[in-house]
Amino acid sequence: MSARRRRRAATEQEEEEEEEDEEAAEAGSDKEVDLEERLHELDLRSDSDIPDVPPPTDSTPEILKRALSGLSARWKNWWIRGILSLAMISGFFLIIYLGSFMLMLLVLSIQVKCYHEIITIGYRVYHSYDLPWFRSLSWYFLLCVNYFFYGETVADYFATFVQRREQLQFLIRYHRFISFALYLTGFCMFVLSLVKKHYRLQFYMFAWTHVTLLITVTQSHLVIQNLFEGMIWFLVPISSVICNDITAYIFGFFFGRTPLIKLSPKKTWEGFIGGFFSTVVFGFIFSYFLAQHQYFVCPVEYNSETNRFVTECEPSELFQMKKYSVPPLLQAVLGWETVNMYPFQMHSFALSTFASLIGPFGGFFASGFKRAFKIKDFADTIPGHGGIMDRFDCQYLMATFVHVYITSFIRGPNPSKLLKQLLILQPEQQLSVYKILKSHLVEKGILQPSLRG
Repeated sequence: MSARRRRRAATEQEEEEEEEDEEAAEAGSDKEVDLEERLHELDLRSDSDIPDVPPPTDSTPEILKRALSGLSARWKNWWIRGILSLAMISGFFLIIYLGSFMLMLLVLSIQVKCYHEIITIGYRVYHSYDLPWFRSLSWYFLLCVNYFFYGETVADYFATFVQRREQLQFLIRYHRFISFALYLTGFCMFVLSLVKKHYRLQFYMFAWTHVTLLITVTQSHLVIQNLFEGMIWFLVPISSVICNDITAYIFGFFFGRTPLIKLSPKKTWEGFIGGFFSTVVFGFIFSYFLAQHQYFVCPVEYNSETNRFVTECEPSELFQMKKYSVPPLLQAVLGWETVNMYPFQMHSFALSTFASLIGPFGGFFASGFKRAFKIKDFADTIPGHGGIMDRFDCQYLMATFVHVYITSFIRGPNPSKLLKQLLILQPEQQLSVYKILKSHLVEKGILQPSLRG
């Protein structure tokens, strides 16, 4: 009997275990269904679920409103955009006249304003004004990243100036460690600021801040790097983007019929094509005039004796007039067998082509961003244009291309920059470099062994 009872008890236990397994499997399947339903709900979410952002106010001066009151909305916008465009271009020429240092300050000012506009949209969309420390942390991270990039620039281009000041030598020597320590401080402050029930929102804004830093600060740093290569590498790309923006708007305004892209309903193929040809012609002609002047073609260098930026040099081959043979097909059309031009003008063709064909995609990207958050403009800083970011969305994409283009096809060894680096070394290190260089030159047969240094 005992054996029979044991078998019956074992059988009942197995049946209970099977029932438990079935219930667990059913519960697991229910969880999977719930998960699939939640994922399906997320997939069904549309842009209509994004919180509304208050529309920007109209900042058009009253004098302009009264002067243009009799025009239709379309022509009123035309005149406002045109007048403000001329004013901005005039101010830009004035800053060019004031020199490269003022251009650097202009780039920094635009960077800060663009950062402010994008961050403000994040605050409004996610209603994050009440998050502890976060507005302060956003600007703190901006200062940290700028400190890092501008410190790198000082170390590269102001070596002789730094060498004369002992306190700056310490900052430059440990610059990257100091930059990392500053960022790490902000990171720890962010972790300490995390508040229950707001974790997801705080991480949204943390990511938003860092993407904004990537877009604004790193790109503006590349703009300044391009400027140090020579003002022409700064002016031609920026002017090409401005020219393309203006001419595409004009061609689209008068001749536009065929929509170009859904992200920007007002953009047309007629404006896109007209802007391309206009920009290429403009870049070619504008480069011709700039290439004639040392002020625009010489690398920007800091003179530690006068404490000023100087642009004096013997122009490189890129900016020396050369004779080129005209292709046979064009000879019949132009009637010329040869043509005199600067080699840089051929590079300007590449810059203008990028500005007119690829550059607008920076604007399309910005349009998609604005449509995602139901806003017309980034801000209302410039009447008829929107915010600063609305005018410089293509410039940041252009800055990266120019920097890559220079490093890939133009820049070679820079003896002046190398000499500045050597002057920072200790005397015994400089003597060691001298002996190695002398030995190398003797082996090459460039320097006679009998000569003494």
